[in-house]
Amino acid sequence: MYVCICNEVTDREIKHATNKGACSMNDLRNSLNVATTCGRCADCAKGLLKEYLSSSPSSELSVA
Repeated sequence: MYVCICNEVTDREIKHATNKGACSMNDLRNSLNVATTCGRCADCAKGLLKEYLSSSPSSELSVA
């Protein structure tokens, strides 16, 4: 599903980014440009980031 319509970012891309080491919203902004235009997707993107990080082996990482 599309999370960020402005920059055409999907939930799969966010999951892939977390698998590659993204562990904060800043990481997602830098790698995918998510939540950099209108910002309406920020809460959803942050929720997905938390979900994907908690299901990863390194779940002690924090979401900033």
